[in-house]
Amino acid sequence: MQKESKLNKKAALYVRVSTNMQIDKDSLPLQKSDLANYAKYALDISEYEIFEDAGYSAKNTDRPRYQQMMARLRTGEFSHLIVWKIDRISRNLLDFAAMYEELKRLGVVFVSKNEQFDTSTAIGEAMLKIILIFAELERKMTSERVTAVMVSRANNGQWNGGRIPFGYAYDKVTKIFSINEKEAATVRAIYDKYEETHSLLQTCKFLNENGLSTRSGIAWNPTTARTMLSNPFYIGNYLYNKHDLSKTNYRLKTNRRPESEWILVEDHHVPIVDRERWESVNDQLKANRRSNKDGPRTYTRVNTHIFAGILFCGKCGSQMCATIDRERDNGYRPSIYLCSRHRRFNDCPNKYISDIAVGPFILNYVANIIKAQNNFGATTSLETFEKKLLRGDVFSGVKGIDKAGLQEMYDMLRAGKFGTDIYEPKNVTIDDTAINERDLLLTEKRKKERALARLKTLYLYSESDMPETEYFIERKTITDELEQIDARLEEIEKNASASFSISDEDFIAKASYFIMSQQLLTKRYVNFNTMIRKIDTKIIKDFVNSVIKKIVILDGKILSIRFKNGIEHNFLYK
Repeated sequence: MQKESKLNKKAALYVRVSTNMQIDKDSLPLQKSDLANYAKYALDISEYEIFEDAGYSAKNTDRPRYQQMMARLRTGEFSHLIVWKIDRISRNLLDFAAMYEELKRLGVVFVSKNEQFDTSTAIGEAMLKIILIFAELERKMTSERVTAVMVSRANNGQWNGGRIPFGYAYDKVTKIFSINEKEAATVRAIYDKYEETHSLLQTCKFLNENGLSTRSGIAWNPTTARTMLSNPFYIGNYLYNKHDLSKTNYRLKTNRRPESEWILVEDHHVPIVDRERWESVNDQLKANRRSNKDGPRTYTRVNTHIFAGILFCGKCGSQMCATIDRERDNGYRPSIYLCSRHRRFNDCPNKYISDIAVGPFILNYVANIIKAQNNFGATTSLETFEKKLLRGDVFSGVKGIDKAGLQEMYDMLRAGKFGTDIYEPKNVTIDDTAINERDLLLTEKRKKERALARLKTLYLYSESDMPETEYFIERKTITDELEQIDARLEEIEKNASASFSISDEDFIAKASYFIMSQQLLTKRYVNFNTMIRKIDTKIIKDFVNSVIKKIVILDGKILSIRFKNGIEHNFLYK
């Protein structure tokens, strides 16, 4: 066995020097002979191959023989990678950490001869973990230093990149912002309409109905309108460092930095809106916020009670009325439903029920019907059909379904008379080619963004200084490519919107309906709490009303469901 193990060993010996002086001396021959002897006598490896990079720096991995070696390591040809010293293979901890992670996945042992660093031993593995800790430290320090550089640039009034605000153009040569008159007219229209209506919804409706489109051609919504109205860029001010980009919970605004850390450069560029008007509009925005108890509330959000109108009391038969419940930790306020007779006369003992109980039950039951129908075959028994309808933890308390209603649905499925049209989105077509191109572009965009971050790191912290000219040339190349990708993505998005001969509101509704239908069809469990955060509750209400006519509630449980096609399912509890 030992002989077989020896035959299976093969080492890649990597040697490198970075200057002509080192090449001319005995450095390379010394590394080669030293590593060959170490492999043979210390590690008992007689088969090896030398990979030599002469005249290359270790500041990055852009070395021909190194790349060839890594490619062959990935094929499983070598069991060991041996270097004379760690800095021969890399002087960048980030590169080294990435390389080692790959070696570990490949099952290749890494050995540094002079440092006695062998990852097949416990002490070698411990040393590696120490190096990786420092690699993580370097990553964090790099982030802090890059942030410091960007903050310094912003303090000097220099643009740090990103999407050019709507209404402006940016000259990369002169580094000066100018007004894009066509877009600026839309910006002024937003301010005009909001001052007139004090309503973000009415403002967006006006913009969309009058063809005043966004840069990408998609519909305006209250969030984008609020951004336009509250952004100080439109009065000529450049605001930077307001958000901590390492945090992404924009809904709860936990990524906002303290105001003392914000950088505000006034009179940075030509304004579109005068300061007095901007301040007046923002005072109105603050007054309209629901969290502001002192100001006038000219805009209120109407809550959608998803199951209102179809819930009935299982004791007295009265319709159940809806009201809003307390706000949960995630900001969601569910509806609760109580017997209207109990509310008026207090003589019905039936308990109330909440969206949190009704939603998961109903949506998962409908989803189970759809999936059971799609998988229904000639050999499907009534018992199997019942199990499929009650699949999921949400039905753990249900003992079964009353046989009359279950049999009726079962017979309709066998006869092929149970329609599916109510579950499918209408008039929504998707261009698969565009979707594939979009996915490829998004992947390429992520690569370019990583390359840009890597370039900044090399420029700021690499061992060998990168010339400023070289940095800016490389940076310009990458940012130009990113802009081309963004432009194409916007074009795809615009073409997708234009391909529908329906209104923007209808398209949004149908797209949401499509997303919800896909959730019902593909998810083993439909997470109601997640769905209501992603999809307009009105869409969910419309969907439920298209499928269900009546739901009977008894003591906080769903007693029965009557569908639009007349079938009624009564549930038996344990």
